[in-house]
Amino acid sequence: VESPKGDPIRYTQEQEGRPQNIKENVAWEYLNGNKRCISINTKTEEGKEALFKLLDGADVLLTNWRLGALQRAGLDYETLKERYPKLIYAMILGYGKTGPDKDLPGYDFTAFFGRGGYTQNLRRRGNDPITMIPGLGDNNVGLMLAMGIITALYNRQFTGKGDFVTTSLYETAIFNMSMMLLGVQYDGQAHDYPISIYDNKNPFNGAYRTSDDRIIQCACPDYNVRFEQFLKAIGRQDLIDCGKYYPQTEMLANNLIKEFMDEIQKTFLEHDVKEMDEILRKGDIPHSIAYSWDDIMNDPQAHAVGAFYDVTCPNGVVRKATHTPVRLESEGDIDGRTAPMIGEQGREILSEIGYTDEKIDQMLADGSLYIWQDKE
Repeated sequence: VESPKGDPIRYTQEQEGRPQNIKENVAWEYLNGNKRCISINTKTEEGKEALFKLLDGADVLLTNWRLGALQRAGLDYETLKERYPKLIYAMILGYGKTGPDKDLPGYDFTAFFGRGGYTQNLRRRGNDPITMIPGLGDNNVGLMLAMGIITALYNRQFTGKGDFVTTSLYETAIFNMSMMLLGVQYDGQAHDYPISIYDNKNPFNGAYRTSDDRIIQCACPDYNVRFEQFLKAIGRQDLIDCGKYYPQTEMLANNLIKEFMDEIQKTFLEHDVKEMDEILRKGDIPHSIAYSWDDIMNDPQAHAVGAFYDVTCPNGVVRKATHTPVRLESEGDIDGRTAPMIGEQGREILSEIGYTDEKIDQMLADGSLYIWQDKE
């Protein structure tokens, strides 16, 4: 259910670099492919009644309106649950449904990245903040809400009752930051963020540069267990034999982390990224080349797991869209049906719930219903 103006995501072409054409919008496609759209004006009695008739047969209502706007429109949970006691009412908010900041506007740049600890902590100490990635927080919170909706639907099988499912950008960010937020209760590294690369207390969790100026991220949180394996894999038996860097507690106590990391970096710089990747693979060292967007789009592994599918935009151009990261055996292949234009299926949706052609025409005339018309 979309307003005649169109959802804001229809107009984000500048930051994505795509054509300024509402008919070629890959952001809209990945979020709304295989959906139908109706555009009704819920400020009119006719429009609100149409929404209520849709809810008569609905299992779930999702909204990202703020609480005040929903209450003013008579579409808040407390109002609707009386009329639809089995409805699962699901809401995404910026900061949650309670508390002093529940009515603040929230985007992932603010409620998720800013207040959630990303902007402050995911940078090197003393450096400028990094530019966050649009949509990352939105995708996270959407998946969280989906999990809550499924739980509520499952519970309804036993109770026969609907439910009010909420989550927020801020709460999701807090959950994502659990490791560090729990750690900040103690006297440890969590208090030191933002940190430099040399403040990392485990060199085997470091990121290192190769001779062709690529980066490889390593991940061996069990330092003492992996000590010999890692160094033998990269051909640095001398760092084992010197006895300076093992165990981890002694290496840290003697303030040798920068020296040790510089030695590891020296070895990485002797190889290009393909060579170093192969060395680490042979040694069974958990690692990954730091990929660019282009690398991901062309990654055989990403395509093998179905991370992308082809979609034909309304202007006929075929582009890649991203698949949700959950797979069902029964799902089969995605058919890539194009995401709808504003209100595109309005007539057929209203017909399905009993509206006559004459009534639909009347609603179009009085502005209660809007259907996109191609002006080209």
